[in-house]
Amino acid sequence: MSDPQAAWQKWLNSLDMPRKAAAESLRAQFSALGVANSLDLIKSEVMEDLPQLARFVLLRSLWHGAIDGWTESDSLDQLPAAQRLRAAGADQEDLVRLVRAVAYEAVFATLYELDAGGDVNVSGVQANWVVMESCEGDSPTRRAMSGLHEDLLSLDPSGREGADLWQ
Repeated sequence: MSDPQAAWQKWLNSLDMPRKAAAESLRAQFSALGVANSLDLIKSEVMEDLPQLARFVLLRSLWHGAIDGWTESDSLDQLPAAQRLRAAGADQEDLVRLVRAVAYEAVFATLYELDAGGDVNVSGVQANWVVMESCEGDSPTRRAMSGLHEDLLSLDPSGREGADLWQ
């Protein structure tokens, strides 16, 4: 069994001062977000220059807002179709599960399209895009956030990787 603190310290000691400062800052930020085991994410950001913190924040935000936001007690009240289904005897928990599953699929499909960067076959027009991290002042860092759809399920805040969506 490995000691995460010892692994962290060993890796940290191998870094030059700018990278060490970046790693410590990232660890504090991930810790503030409740991420206990962030060493691999920090290593990836510091050594590979991948925007792991921005990826994490974006994907977790999508879970909290677009997907899990439907678990709020009055979230379905704003939907006339849900009101009709409830009046017809539909179970509230089933409706919430259905809406969350649909929301997950919509978020996944959107991230997949963003990750694709454009497809001339769909629209007939050549157009490309990239999702990019920005710094304060909204200036792009030039660090692309690709493969977002690949990590959506693993960032389910419940830790269950969406298992409750398809029950």
